[in-house]
Amino acid sequence: MTVVDVYNLEREKISQAELNEKVFQVPVKKHVLHQVVVSQQSNRRSGTASTKGRSEVNRSGKKLWRQKGTGRARVGDAGSPTRRGGGVIFGPKPRQYDKKIPKKVGKLALCMALSDKLQNERLLVLSDFDLPGIKTKDFVQVMRSFEVHKALIVTEGKNENLEKSSLNVPWVKVMRFEGLNVYDVLNHEHLFLVRSTIPRIEEALLS
Repeated sequence: MTVVDVYNLEREKISQAELNEKVFQVPVKKHVLHQVVVSQQSNRRSGTASTKGRSEVNRSGKKLWRQKGTGRARVGDAGSPTRRGGGVIFGPKPRQYDKKIPKKVGKLALCMALSDKLQNERLLVLSDFDLPGIKTKDFVQVMRSFEVHKALIVTEGKNENLEKSSLNVPWVKVMRFEGLNVYDVLNHEHLFLVRSTIPRIEEALLS
């Protein structure tokens, strides 16, 4: 077991917590992390971009003028891609960008991301994150006491004071442990875990 310090909101060490080495001490392999992050980003794409080809635009299919004798270049119909208002050549059509990965690979990558944060001393465990009220100033003051920038905060359940106090802070993201994912862990410099989330995360990744 790996032991880490547990802090309160005043950045005082109040106890210690044990972390399962099968989750927080996994060898980090960049190619696995890359595969999962690419999959996540691809799955977030809507794939709704669409254009009309020459057969779909609202234009007449009649030849604009005769082939010979006018002194002008030969021409087709008004829907030609070379004319204004014509169709688009090889334009995008609605499609699925989903890239599936095995569940085991997804869990392993998340373990690697958590291990990376721990190894680089960017993982902080808090006893709780209970703010007295909904106030952005108080929340920012807590974050500044830890001297962090661009942080991800993971809670066990709904925390209205925390969630609403952090809404206007662009460099902080708050999520519940069910939504924990590789991209967000890697995309934020520091990771805050409320102590009660640790056994829930370990249970989900080791099942």
